[in-house]
Amino acid sequence: GRNCSLLKEMDVIEKQDESCYCYVQNRTVHLQYLWSTLQIKVNSREKFRFEPLSEKSNCQNSETVFEFVACAVQIFWKPEICTETFVSIKQYGEDVCFKIQPFKIEPYTVRVKREMLDGKLLFLFVAGIFLFHFANSLSRSTKFFYLSGIILGLLALLVFVLLTLKRFIPRHSTFWILMTGCWMASLYFIYCFKENMQWLWSEHRNYLLGYFLAVGITSFATCYQHGPLTTELSVTLFSWTLQLTAFVLIYCGVTVPQVAYAVIAVSLCSKGLCYPLGAACHIARKMKNRFKSKKLVFKYLTEEEYREQGETETIRALEELRSFCRSPEFPSWIAVFKLQSPHRFAGFVLGSPHISPEEAKAHDEEYGIGSSFLEEQLFETREQSEQDDPANSIHEDDEEDEDETHKRISFPYATELL
Repeated sequence: GRNCSLLKEMDVIEKQDESCYCYVQNRTVHLQYLWSTLQIKVNSREKFRFEPLSEKSNCQNSETVFEFVACAVQIFWKPEICTETFVSIKQYGEDVCFKIQPFKIEPYTVRVKREMLDGKLLFLFVAGIFLFHFANSLSRSTKFFYLSGIILGLLALLVFVLLTLKRFIPRHSTFWILMTGCWMASLYFIYCFKENMQWLWSEHRNYLLGYFLAVGITSFATCYQHGPLTTELSVTLFSWTLQLTAFVLIYCGVTVPQVAYAVIAVSLCSKGLCYPLGAACHIARKMKNRFKSKKLVFKYLTEEEYREQGETETIRALEELRSFCRSPEFPSWIAVFKLQSPHRFAGFVLGSPHISPEEAKAHDEEYGIGSSFLEEQLFETREQSEQDDPANSIHEDDEEDEDETHKRISFPYATELL
């Protein structure tokens, strides 16, 4: 119902009399404006009164809790008197109207500029996502507990003091009534601090730094004296508080409320699906380990292990042969008829060595260290490295040497067994 001038992007207006200005939001949603804000700057050489105007007569028509809190704060909000002020307007939010009342006839300038990517909104959104997904681990961290206590003391001093004095309040109903009042007062002070932070930093920087230092040290000392959370119930409540705070940061970090609701819903679904997904992955790993084929692992033996294994297997095979020869199923008469020395075979079955000492001595002389066979192998290897003979001739020579070797090695008893 006021005759106000409509503001648009890139407007630069200069006036010197009292006037009212409004920015009407564009209702068409574009995702490129998800973290975009509109910056309105009003400056003058003389002081002026900046008064926000609200179209709502009461706060009962507020759709969300955040709108109700903002409306309640604006009821107690006093007009600001300054020479320069900034107004940050969220895209797709409410229409913003304000009135400028100069004290003297002095021109003032109203500039409108769009910031496509507001770093504050992006930081709040990313911080909300991070805080929600890591709430369980952060709630058990001692360092984060102390940091949360310091932040709570700085932003909501009344709430921090009430939590510290909780054990002195006998009734829970009284405590929750006081807690509600402290939170409302803290939200009002946070809103005032956010709107006047630039002015406070430029005009009262020393007092602001003193407040941060004193309250921060006191909050840390109180949290340190109380100690970190120990019970599982307190850790769970702290985790839920962090998740609710994350939802608030996500909502405040985007300009489109529908996008914030969608991100919150997806976060809740992902948090709820982590348990069935973890169980499914565990079952899949178990099934994979059960049905996957076992890979063969080859182990290379040393020369000593190879010799020991050969001796062990030879002894075991000879014992099996003796056991078979003693069994009723063995055709003893046929074997005696075919053997040239049945007396030696009978001694082997009864436990005598399968080779004679003369045969063992002949084998050592033929294949032992310093034997003629070893010398021939060494000389053949040297001749092959010095001469470039065809591979076929070498192969034929090797076959002839092997045949001669087999001819020279004759074990009558072994031939009879085969």
